[in-house]
Amino acid sequence: MVTVLPLQVLEYFPYPEVRIHQDQFINTIHNAVNARQSVLIEGSNGLGKTISALSACLPVAIEKKLKILYVARTHRQHERVIDELRMIYKKHPISGISIKGRNEMCLNAFAANGAFDSRSLMEMCDLLKSKGRCPYYKNVDLQTYDYLQLVKQLATRPYTATEIQQICKKKELCPYELVKASLSDTKVIALSYLYAFDPLIRTAFLKHINTDLSKIILVVDEAHNLSETAVDISSSNLSLFVLRQAELEANHYGNKEIERFAHFFREEIEKLTENINREEIIDANRIIDIIQKCGISNPREFFENMHEVGAGIRRSMLAEGKNPRSYVNSMSDFLLYWLETCDNSSYINVACRYYTEKNQKTAKLEIVALDPSKITEPVFSATYANVVMSGTLQPLDAYLKITKLPNNSAQFIASSPFPREHIFSAVCCGVTTAMEKRTPIMYKTMIKRIVEVVENTPKNTGIFVASFDVMNSLLNEGLALALDRPLYKEERGMTSKQNEKLVSDFKSCGNKTGAVFLGVLGGRTSEGVDFPGDQMNSVIIVGVPYAEPTPRVKAQIDYYEKCFPRFGREYGYILPAMKKASQAAGRPVRTLDDRGVIIFLDSRYATGYCRSFLPSWVNTGMKTLPDQDGVLAKEVQAFFSFTEASL
Repeated sequence: MVTVLPLQVLEYFPYPEVRIHQDQFINTIHNAVNARQSVLIEGSNGLGKTISALSACLPVAIEKKLKILYVARTHRQHERVIDELRMIYKKHPISGISIKGRNEMCLNAFAANGAFDSRSLMEMCDLLKSKGRCPYYKNVDLQTYDYLQLVKQLATRPYTATEIQQICKKKELCPYELVKASLSDTKVIALSYLYAFDPLIRTAFLKHINTDLSKIILVVDEAHNLSETAVDISSSNLSLFVLRQAELEANHYGNKEIERFAHFFREEIEKLTENINREEIIDANRIIDIIQKCGISNPREFFENMHEVGAGIRRSMLAEGKNPRSYVNSMSDFLLYWLETCDNSSYINVACRYYTEKNQKTAKLEIVALDPSKITEPVFSATYANVVMSGTLQPLDAYLKITKLPNNSAQFIASSPFPREHIFSAVCCGVTTAMEKRTPIMYKTMIKRIVEVVENTPKNTGIFVASFDVMNSLLNEGLALALDRPLYKEERGMTSKQNEKLVSDFKSCGNKTGAVFLGVLGGRTSEGVDFPGDQMNSVIIVGVPYAEPTPRVKAQIDYYEKCFPRFGREYGYILPAMKKASQAAGRPVRTLDDRGVIIFLDSRYATGYCRSFLPSWVNTGMKTLPDQDGVLAKEVQAFFSFTEASL
C-alpha cells in the first residue's frame, strides 16, 4: 500500500515509515482541521494516534498561528505527547509543555497537602500569594534573571511537567508561575480535561495563555472518558461531616446565625435520610422548604452572605498560619448551586446514606448532572477545531449526539493495524454475572475457565471483573488457591501510589515466571495502564459491567430517552458498560509486535447486540466457545504455540 501524506504533514511526521492505515487516520484529521472542521475518529491501539494527531494539526497551527491543547486523562498520556514532540523537534523546531494539576506541581507543602481538589488549591494559592506567604512565589521576584532565563528556555523545546518541577525544585521557584509565564510562547500544551472543560479553571487558564478558544485546536485523547468527566464537573455534594464542621467553624469565629443554620440544617438532613436505603431522588423543593423552615426568607441573599463570611474565615485562618479551608464556604457554594440548578431538568437531587471508611453510617446531599453536553458543547462550539479520538468510540453518531459536537463534524473509524493472527478473542458460553445467576456453582465454573487461560498463558494474565462484589465472590469460591501463580489484587479505595506499586510489581513478573492481576472494569488499571509484551499476554473480562440500577442510573436513562427517543437505555446504560469492557480488552495488545488473548467470560458478549458495541479489531473473528471443560485451554494453548513457532 502506497503511503500518501501532504507535504505539510511530512514536514512534521518524524518517522521513516507510516504504519498500515495510519496515513488514512492522519489525512482525515488534517483535512478536517484544515477546513476548520471538527473530527470524531476511532483508532485502535498500535495505530500511533498521538503522533498522527500532532503531525496532522501542527501545519495548520503554525500557518494560522493557533495553539494546540492536547487533553488526556493521565500524566502518562501527557508525557507521551511530549515524547512524540521531541521526535518532531529533531526534524522541525517546536515547543511544548505538559502540565500536571496544581496539586501535583505545587512545591509548597502547606498548600498542596491542605487542598482537597484543584479548585480549592487555586483559591488557596491566590490567598498565599496575596499575603506573601509562599517562598516559591516570592523567589520569582527575588531571582528575576534566573526566572526569565528559564521562561525563555521552556519556549525553545518540549518539556514534561516532571522536568519543569525538578528544575524549579533546585531553584526554589514556583513551577506553576514558570509554566504560566511560558504558555503564551508554547505551541503545544498537554494537560488534563479540567483545563479545557471546567468553566472556572478554563477561564483562568485562557488568561494565562493570552488567547481564547477560537484560536485553539483542541485534541481530546481517550475521549471515551469525556462524558463521565463532564458529569463530574457539573455535579456537587454536601455531607453531614461538612455541615458539622461548618457549624463548629461558625461557632469558633463567632457567627451565631450561620452556626444556628448549620446545626438546624444538619439535623433536618439527618431526619430526611434516616430511612433511606443507600440513595433516593428527592424534590429540590424539599431542601428549599427546610431552608425556609429555618426562618430564611431570602435564601440566595443569605447564602451569598455566607459565602463572603467563609472567604473572611479563610483569610483569618491564613493569618493564623492555618490551612485556609473553610467549611462554611463549601456549604454556601453547594447551597447556591442547589438554588441555581433546582429548576433545571438536566440535574437531579439525591439524598444518600452510606458508610465511611471507619464503617460509620452517615449521609450526604448530591446535585447530579445528567447532561455532559452542558459542559462539552460550549467548548466544542467555540474552538477553531476539535479532534476527538479514542480506541472505543463506536457508535460515533451516539457520541456526537451526547457531547453535542458540531453536526458537520467528520467521522472516521480507522482499520486496525494488527495482523489478525496476533489476536485471539473468544466468548465462553455457560457463564455469566447476570444477577439472578450469581451462584457458587457459577463462580466455580468461572474459576475453572480462568485457570484454563492462566495455565496456558506464557507469562502474565490480567483479570478484570464487573465489580468488587464479583471479585469478592470469586475469591470466596477459591480463585487464589486455584491459581499456580502469584495474584496481585486491586483493592477498593487504593491510592494512586499504592496502585502504581501494585501494577509495577505485577509487570515485573513478566520477566520471570508470570503472575495474575485481578482488577475491576472501569478502574484506573483496566483503562489507564499499558501492558505490552509479556507484561500481559492474556486478558479475561469477567461479566458485563452494567451499572447497578440505582435511582440515578434510571434517571440518566430517562433523561436520555427524552433527549434521544428509543435510545435512552443504550446511551445511559449499555454504552458505558461496553466501553469499559472494550478498554480492558485492549490492555495486552499495545504495540504491533504484541500477541494477545482476549477472553470474555459472559455469554452475553456472544449476542449480536453486545458484539455490535465491541471494536472491530476484537469482534472480527471472535469465537464462541461451548460450555465444556478443556476447550478454552486448547484454544489458548494452540494460539501461543503458533505464536512461538512463528517468531
